[in-house]
Amino acid sequence: MMKYAIGVDLGTSSVKVLLVDQNGQVVSSVSKSYPLMQPHPGYSEQDPEQWVEKTVQALKELTEKSGVPREEIEGLSFSGQMHGLVLLDENLQVIRNAILWNDTRTTEQCKKIDQVLGGKLLEITKNPALEGFTLPKILWVQQYEPENFRKTRVFLLPKDYLRYRLTGAVGMDYSDAAGTLLLDIVNQSWSTDILRTFHIPADICPPLVETEAEVGTLLPDIAATCGLSPATKVFAGGADNACGAIGAGILEEGKALCSIGTSGVFLSYESDSNKNFGGKVHLFNHGQKDAYYTMGVTLAAGYSLSWFKDTFAKGEDFATLLEEAAHSSIGANGLLFTPFIAGERTPYADAKIRGTFTGIDSSHTRRDFTRAVMEGIVFSINESVEIFRNYGKNIDTVISIGGGAKSDLWLQIQADIFQAKVIKLQNEQGPGMGAAMIAASGLGWFSSLKDCAAAFIRTGRTFEPIPKNVSRYRDFYQVYKDVYPHTVAINHQLFDLRRVNESRFGGKTDEI
Repeated sequence: MMKYAIGVDLGTSSVKVLLVDQNGQVVSSVSKSYPLMQPHPGYSEQDPEQWVEKTVQALKELTEKSGVPREEIEGLSFSGQMHGLVLLDENLQVIRNAILWNDTRTTEQCKKIDQVLGGKLLEITKNPALEGFTLPKILWVQQYEPENFRKTRVFLLPKDYLRYRLTGAVGMDYSDAAGTLLLDIVNQSWSTDILRTFHIPADICPPLVETEAEVGTLLPDIAATCGLSPATKVFAGGADNACGAIGAGILEEGKALCSIGTSGVFLSYESDSNKNFGGKVHLFNHGQKDAYYTMGVTLAAGYSLSWFKDTFAKGEDFATLLEEAAHSSIGANGLLFTPFIAGERTPYADAKIRGTFTGIDSSHTRRDFTRAVMEGIVFSINESVEIFRNYGKNIDTVISIGGGAKSDLWLQIQADIFQAKVIKLQNEQGPGMGAAMIAASGLGWFSSLKDCAAAFIRTGRTFEPIPKNVSRYRDFYQVYKDVYPHTVAINHQLFDLRRVNESRFGGKTDEI
């Protein structure tokens, strides 16, 4: 009898569920989208109930579509968008909408964290205070919504809230907890120093568990609605980047990952938590026990291309746009795009910076703009690659996943700009596959995640850097790096003016 496991990937725009057999074959997959709320510039929120509703719908459709007997589906695990703040009251009911990872309202709180903790923060958490992290969001609620803060019984991250609703078990795994700015990463415990410093009650922090830990089974009513057995074992799961790394086999030294989804991530495996990158890139606990990963983040990677399509090519598909871009030239005929449309994280950590098209003239067509967006995203990710190399890491092979791996043109652009061999996987499913692998390993199908990866992951086409392209991109990249320092003051002024106008006029323009 074949056995099956489910991976649930709770993303920023949708939830994707995968049914995977013991050989790593994806038997069926279903995706359900949900809305993002942006009530003010820099704000980004979601209704946690939407995650639950859409996940249950997706699981129900998955089991019906696959026709696999429910008894053969043995386990389930999760991958989830990082950093998002979900507050629950004493009845474990949601207090307010979740504040997401790409919400940048917390600059004031980040400055406060830096002023109060200084270098101690980096020593404890291995990460600087940035708007995306969870602690600044908690402090924002503490300051501006004190009633909601007083009501808080426990805080969770998105996938942990979803798991609680499916199982009744409250907890958080180490790979996601590492992104809160409250975890003592080396000692793997909530930092009493940080909690005490900011007057945060220790008991609002959930119990910590390993990524592969079995946390329970599905609640009977959830199981019945989804067409699953109430005996289905549920495993904690991990942060989306940790799960993306697991799903791509980044489970030993020397392996690196480029993931272009809503955000862009360049990630490298680390066996040692004492690696020092000066806080320029993040260091988090991996989903694999006693392991870590470092990563740089471009906040609006695939999101930049989605924004461009929705704004300038609504109704057309991505394939058409990318086909057009192939007919532009390297450097998009002298057009550069910086993907700072939601602020930026690596290497600038700047919530106010905004994107630019630089070098526009009357000869440029839509294909040039599309290619400029694609190249700008990779240029931005390459700034993280450059940091790794400057600290002595050898990067010659990169596994590429996400939307950026679905286009041969984009894969070749990555190889040329990264100056590295880029590998596309045959059965790439991103973090959802990592979540399924966590379940497979937790169920004992394999002795370790590494053994599971050896059985599940199959490499596909390899893209080698083309020397003449490398040389041309190197020149454009140097110009790209000049754009931020030359536009930062202007963009900050525009950001502040927009805020002033919104507060005065409610975002409305005067009628003429």
